[in-house]
Amino acid sequence: MKKKILLVLLATVTAISAQDYTLNTAKSSIKWTGEELTTKQHYGSLAFESGAIEFKDGVPVSGSFVVDMTTIVNQDLPAEYAKNLEGHLKSDDFFSVVKFPSAKLNITGATAAAKGAFKVDGQLVIKGISHPVRFDLIPENGNWIANLSFDRSKYEVRFRSGTFFQNLGDKLILDDIVLETKLVFSE
Repeated sequence: MKKKILLVLLATVTAISAQDYTLNTAKSSIKWTGEELTTKQHYGSLAFESGAIEFKDGVPVSGSFVVDMTTIVNQDLPAEYAKNLEGHLKSDDFFSVVKFPSAKLNITGATAAAKGAFKVDGQLVIKGISHPVRFDLIPENGNWIANLSFDRSKYEVRFRSGTFFQNLGDKLILDDIVLETKLVFSE
C-alpha cells in the first residue's frame, strides 16, 4: 500500500513540475531576413505547421517545431517581383521545397538567463540536414520571442554563397539568415 501511495505522490509531483504547451500556429509568426553583401535585404514570413514545448521546473527541457516551407512569402518587393523571389527561394537553388516541404527545430535543453529568459539549445533540420543551434527564448506579454540566426551554407543552400563560390563581388548573399519568431502557446 505504501508503494502505491508513493507512486501516486511521485506521479502528482512530476505532473505539477512538468507542463506541456501546444503552439497556436494561427497566432504565432516567423519573419525571415536575408542580406546581400551590399546590405540590401529581403524579408518575409513563414508559417508554423505545428509546435510544442515542455517545461520542467519552469525550464524548457524539450520541444519540437515544424515550419511549412511551402509558405515562404516575400514582403519587401512589389507583388510581381515577390512571386519570382518566392519561387526562387523554393527552388533547388535555395530550400528545395518540393523535396523538403518542412523544416524542424528540436529543443534539447535550456539554461536560465536574465529576466525570465532562457538560452535554448536545439537541432535545426533544413533539407534533411541537422545542425546544433543556440538562441534566446524571451518572455513578452504572456508569449515568447525566439530569435535565431543560422548559416544557410551548413544546409547546402549554395546560391551566391561565399562559402561555395569565389569572386561574387557585390552579388554575394550572406550565409546568415535571421529568424524572428513570436510564439503563442496554449496549455
